[in-house]
Amino acid sequence: MPRYRVNEAAVDHARRLIDDGKYDADTEWSDAAPSADDENAEIDKRGYEGLSAWYLAIDPDANEETKKRYAFPYGDFRTVNRAALIHGKQRASQNGHDAIEKAADELLQHLDATRDG
Repeated sequence: MPRYRVNEAAVDHARRLIDDGKYDADTEWSDAAPSADDENAEIDKRGYEGLSAWYLAIDPDANEETKKRYAFPYGDFRTVNRAALIHGKQRASQNGHDAIEKAADELLQHLDATRDG
């Protein structure tokens, strides 16, 4: 199993998007999750650095220019998806990725506070 580390730049990016109201609190992640073609289009448009901004975790042992390096997506390349944060938090918890679970939970709490506030 990869030893993921938190992608702090992606966490910051997600927080800014939430602050700017760019989140989706209604769509199920299974309906909103980007396809492989969507990921490829993002790579073509912004490179792997742009792709990485949408993933809460990085596998430091994987090549920087592969999709395998990035895990725990939280949005559709436009908005933060609330269901994706829940899914990521649960998956991280199930697999013992405590730091990733904490990052997803903090973003989820921030989104809910922003939405309810």
